[in-house]
Amino acid sequence: MFCILLEENDPYFCLAAEEYLLKNYREDIFMLWQSHDAVVIGKHQNALAEINYRYARENGISIARRISGGGTVFHDKGNVNFSYIKNVAGPLEISFSRFTEPITGALKKLGIRAETSGRNDLLVNGKKISGNAEHIFKNRVLHHGTLLFNSDLIHLADAIRVTPGKYAGKAVESNRSRVANLSGFLPSPIDLHTFIRFLIEYQLQNSTENSPYLIPDGDKEKIRELAREKFETPDWQFGYSPAYSFTHSTKIGGKLLDLKLEVRNGKILSARIGGDYYPPEKASRLENLLLDKPHLYEPVESAHAIMGLSTAKDLIYSYF
Repeated sequence: MFCILLEENDPYFCLAAEEYLLKNYREDIFMLWQSHDAVVIGKHQNALAEINYRYARENGISIARRISGGGTVFHDKGNVNFSYIKNVAGPLEISFSRFTEPITGALKKLGIRAETSGRNDLLVNGKKISGNAEHIFKNRVLHHGTLLFNSDLIHLADAIRVTPGKYAGKAVESNRSRVANLSGFLPSPIDLHTFIRFLIEYQLQNSTENSPYLIPDGDKEKIRELAREKFETPDWQFGYSPAYSFTHSTKIGGKLLDLKLEVRNGKILSARIGGDYYPPEKASRLENLLLDKPHLYEPVESAHAIMGLSTAKDLIYSYF
């Protein structure tokens, strides 16, 4: 098994690396990686319904979609991500426990008892320290998960805090759980760098067939190309979301704004703007300007600017 410690911390590169190694390598792989602040949603989720869109934009938090299913997770410099990519002979070899046992074994050696939940999480004392998901490609499976070591849990909570009831559709919704950092359960404190090195060494010592591996520069360039063409694009991050309806009613400056948007492939198919915030004729024109535009901050802001309407942040964020 190749054991890889990625040096890159761009979430799009790291997610692209997983897909590239899954589809273009034949070897079994164990990989550890970290990324800068990012909310990472599952393949079948509605991005806007899973995140605090305003908080993410205003705090420089990347929004990324992975190729596996499951729920939303948060990455920062205090979180460690692990990925297993393995060849399998059949469905019986694809099990959650098969891929988490080496992780729980490593944690046990550090004095932490982690156990699985019924929702593909790892728990310590009933609190989530790891969220996991899988993706199958031909005879290979990608299993990956997070390990909260000393993440900013307030930042995490704010980034994925959503207002329920605005979005309706068939997207997979996350199950919110109480979370905790592994560092709080360690009998003897260690720093994050030591923790990462320990996980790599633990995997290397598991079998004489395991060895360190560096991704060649040529493959890295192909991974960067995949990141640019897929993972960094709004079409993948937002446009891949299942079709949904968005409704919102709010008062701004004492006037009522009622919104209903129908969105497919990330673009606004229909817009209905009610209330008395806009004069009727302007509301109608604005509805037309929004048609076929991506349901994102910049296009909504641009439509308002074209009409000479307010582009105040509180107003524009009412559309999300």
